[in-house]
Amino acid sequence: MTDYARLFSADAAPDDGLADQPAQRYRVLIVDDEENVRRALKRVFRRENYDILTAADGAEALALLAQQQVALIISDYMMPGMSGGELLKQARALQPDSIRFMLTGHADMDAVLSAVKSGAVYKFMLKPWNDDDLRLSVALALEQYELKKKNRALADANDEQKKAVDKLANLAINNRSQLIIMLGKQGLLNPQQVQELFRLQQGRKEPVIRLLLEKDWVAEDRIRAMLANELLIEQVSLAEYDVDPAVAGLLPQSLCRRQCVVPLRVEQRRLTLAMADPVDHGVLDDLRFLTGLDLQPVSASVADIMAKLDALYGIKSTLEDLATVVGPDDPYEGIQIVIDDEDEDASLDDLLSSTEEPPAIRLANAIILEAIRLGASDIHIHPRTKSVVVRYRIDGILIDKIQVPPTLLPSLVSRLKIMAELDISERRRPQDGRITVKTALHVVDLRMSTLPTINGEKVVMRLLERNAPVQQMEKLGFHSEDLERVRRMVRKPQGIILATGPTGSGKTTTLYSLLQGNLDATRNYVTLEDPVEYYLDPAGQVLIRDKIGLTFASVLRAVLRQDPDVILLGEIRDLETAEVAFHAALTGHQVFSTLHTNSAIATISRLFDLGLKPFVVATALEGIIAQRLARRICPDCRTEAAPDPALLQQLGADPKSFGAIFKGRGCVHCHGTGYRGRIGLYEVLLPDDNLRQLITDSASILEIKQHARNLGTRSLLDDGLDKIRLGQTTPEEVLRILGPQ
Repeated sequence: MTDYARLFSADAAPDDGLADQPAQRYRVLIVDDEENVRRALKRVFRRENYDILTAADGAEALALLAQQQVALIISDYMMPGMSGGELLKQARALQPDSIRFMLTGHADMDAVLSAVKSGAVYKFMLKPWNDDDLRLSVALALEQYELKKKNRALADANDEQKKAVDKLANLAINNRSQLIIMLGKQGLLNPQQVQELFRLQQGRKEPVIRLLLEKDWVAEDRIRAMLANELLIEQVSLAEYDVDPAVAGLLPQSLCRRQCVVPLRVEQRRLTLAMADPVDHGVLDDLRFLTGLDLQPVSASVADIMAKLDALYGIKSTLEDLATVVGPDDPYEGIQIVIDDEDEDASLDDLLSSTEEPPAIRLANAIILEAIRLGASDIHIHPRTKSVVVRYRIDGILIDKIQVPPTLLPSLVSRLKIMAELDISERRRPQDGRITVKTALHVVDLRMSTLPTINGEKVVMRLLERNAPVQQMEKLGFHSEDLERVRRMVRKPQGIILATGPTGSGKTTTLYSLLQGNLDATRNYVTLEDPVEYYLDPAGQVLIRDKIGLTFASVLRAVLRQDPDVILLGEIRDLETAEVAFHAALTGHQVFSTLHTNSAIATISRLFDLGLKPFVVATALEGIIAQRLARRICPDCRTEAAPDPALLQQLGADPKSFGAIFKGRGCVHCHGTGYRGRIGLYEVLLPDDNLRQLITDSASILEIKQHARNLGTRSLLDDGLDKIRLGQTTPEEVLRILGPQ
């Protein structure tokens, strides 16, 4: 237990022998335009050992922040002149170490959540607040503040120590290699070259082997062959060695890279050391003194030694670049892996020792955190012939982001498998698993799939953020006529509503928007999903787990005995699930579900293919929403452009019916793509009595399609062309999504 409690309460009697030391006082700034609220907040902390500052608006708060260092800020959201979100963003720029709370009673949570996601807000709480909860939250946040300061001080101290160690290494290590003399005696170097090498070594204080490779006077293979023949020094293949992390820690990384050495193993106080120059007696004497062990030098090439050092310590440039984005600058973005404890058969203790090496852990965490920061929906770890590429699907497009050395692939995949509780010894068969990642601002579920390829195991992970807000129906991008049709079908007390489209087209997002838009405290809501993509407090949510028998069909039957009014079914996959879902829709329940089809009309054929009877489909079906997701033009670099007639003709549109269209030039906000975010393309089918009769009679798709047109149903293409005219997306994007017409 920590002793931070004594720092927060002025009355607490210290019992740890620190009574004579002054308790640290944290400065807390309260910002609210209502004086009564400021007084009430001061009363909450009247017993705590804090210096309380107050401000009535954002300008006054910023003036205080410019003069005094503040540990924690509590700000209201709705204030005249400057909102709480804008204030906290500016406060973060002024004092990045401060911890920022938002206390709000504002109903529009989108703006509040955007401030949270941008990192300006550590936590927000709703009015009216609970005094005990607020006190505890502030105490924990100040503990984070204290830890952050200590971590930064330790990081600075480590940097200073590293510089000192590097300087000592440069001063202490004496290179006294016999290699130049041996090569001269063998006739591989002439006297002028020998003198030049001695001169360079005295001036630059670098290992002889590096100077030889730089001059390229003698091939490295000739040098290693001479050492083996003349001195019987063993040559080794470093790829065959699995170096223990404890052995690797015997020598500083900077020294190993400078002197081209790598420790391999320790046996009976004898350290086997791979060296590019095993006859450098100065280095051997210094390392013998440094480790306190006897040394057994063996020979290896410089390239092999550097590759082994990269595998042991990680690629410095790649990991440091990632750290600048997702690492120590934001202490709240630490990562915690949550592993379910339901399956306790397999013991992972032995496996962890070989896979939880720092490079694998840092790389796995950095890959996941970077995906969360960029808002990616999928992570692809794709092994290729000469490298491993980490690709992120952002706004529906795969983008190469990180290059990983092939030597790190096995440990990286093993680390991810352990996080997902998969079998790391099985590399020949596909496996599926789940990972839950928790940061201070995000709780993300990852569905993980592995696939053996000729270059190694490929890993794909789908990211699903638990605390992502459910979109309102009006913000999904429905045309006004389609939005009215959707509202009509949602108001029906029973029947089934289907959202259709390919994987990743936003079907579940649409259904949750429909569900939330019709929430009623008098109804019982149940959702069945694999996995749960959105968390909705009024609903009872069930996670489908096929491995233990929790299938859609079996759970749906059990749910029908739970007196539900509204059921959200994640997906209709087979006839059994379809029959239970349509039976529920026919017996007075409202059912939402998804199906994989290309259009609203094709959904009817798909239901017939599953084996449902036509009269069941005609009676229970209340509406179909077919959809796709197209990238939205970036609003910050949106500009007018002349339409390309060829593109519009491929879409089956008349170029003359288009005036100027819009495109994105590319800017820092959209990473140069010209697109930011996505918008839906929709086709909404609302059956009438005549259409139900056509379905009952098993009419052809052409007849059903013609009648749907007569009802005013707009196709996906119609919606896409309208969004091009409105400047929301581009012809290239609609063509990519829907293809030539």
